[in-house]
Amino acid sequence: MKKQIYILFMAVLCAISLTGCGNDNEQSKNSTKKTDSGKINLVVWGSEEDEALMKQIIESFQTQYKDQADFQITFAAQGESNCKDALIAELEKGADVFTFADDQLNALAAAGALLPIENADNIKQEHLPRAVEAASVGDTLYAYPLTADNGYFLYYNKKYFTPKDVESLDNMMKIAKKNKKHITMDWSSAWYVYSFFGNTGLEIGLNEDGITNYCTWNKKDADVNGVDVAEAMLNISRNPGFTTRKDEDFLAGVENGSVIAGISGVWNSVAVTKIWGKNTGAAKLPTYTCDGRQIQMASFSGCKLIGVNAYSKNHKWASKLAEWITNEANQKLRFEMRGQGPSNKKTAASAEIQNSPAIAALLEQTEFSHLQRVGGKFWEPVASFAKNISKGNPKNENLQKQLDKMVEDVTAR
Repeated sequence: MKKQIYILFMAVLCAISLTGCGNDNEQSKNSTKKTDSGKINLVVWGSEEDEALMKQIIESFQTQYKDQADFQITFAAQGESNCKDALIAELEKGADVFTFADDQLNALAAAGALLPIENADNIKQEHLPRAVEAASVGDTLYAYPLTADNGYFLYYNKKYFTPKDVESLDNMMKIAKKNKKHITMDWSSAWYVYSFFGNTGLEIGLNEDGITNYCTWNKKDADVNGVDVAEAMLNISRNPGFTTRKDEDFLAGVENGSVIAGISGVWNSVAVTKIWGKNTGAAKLPTYTCDGRQIQMASFSGCKLIGVNAYSKNHKWASKLAEWITNEANQKLRFEMRGQGPSNKKTAASAEIQNSPAIAALLEQTEFSHLQRVGGKFWEPVASFAKNISKGNPKNENLQKQLDKMVEDVTAR
């Protein structure tokens, strides 16, 4: 009997011992987790203006996961507008994580450059529906939404304008002329030129192939014809109170006092507010005179997205980093440092965001904005047409012929 009890005791003791050994093995696995992961090398592309912000976000990511891997994460400046071309040129040598404008999504997905999001359902629930739509091809989510503010609106100096004044571009130009100042807009960019055509009934968009465009901006038998818009633009370009300027020149004019209003986006909110201070005003785009009537200026809308390179050697960590960059806390930080509007629902609903004049203006303009979906051949022909108009059509070329040529190039296959 004593022998049987002894055997039973030894069996229990052995079981306890084995359990203890199992815990030791598990602890050993955990303690070597970092070593097993090895060095994780990642390259992140983003705009030059985002460098300080992105470095701060990368540092917080490395701190969060320091016990799981040794990181070597490098940030490199790469323009968001031409990220697609830079990436597709050498996919296997491109960045692991990159920021890009949503209009490049289809081409990047078609080229096999983007890794579809694994936890797509969770990401979709966290972000605004329009941002999710912009990051998707069909039902597949191909990127992490970063901002929902890739649009434009009107900045104005309250020292010169009332909220009523900025409802009409005609009124604004009169005030600018009287004060020997300027209203500005960038006509070298087709993105902004869309403003004049977008709410006229004239159309631009992608064909079913997802690459080529259809365009009716040269129409002759519509309620508003292409020539009507061209003449309206020509009249604006000749007004002493108006000038076309690129973004950096708009800011330079705000700083030296020559510009008292201009059309731009939230990325300039911090800089403009720093200069104008309490006189900083923001509103939806004004109306302009076309064919004897007032037409509300339209806008393209869109989002900035974060993509993960399908050829990344560390794609799981790249995905973790992309999600980290776009999380609630870091979108709030992005707003604080760069004034950019979030796509994250909780961040967008915060009082700080809701009280931002720039974001409020962007939301007001939303009613007159359209998701940007055009092919690559849209940009240069429209910019070329607008450039000539901005100079006052110096050779007095036939406007209809100019429109026909523009449309021919925009819709070329």
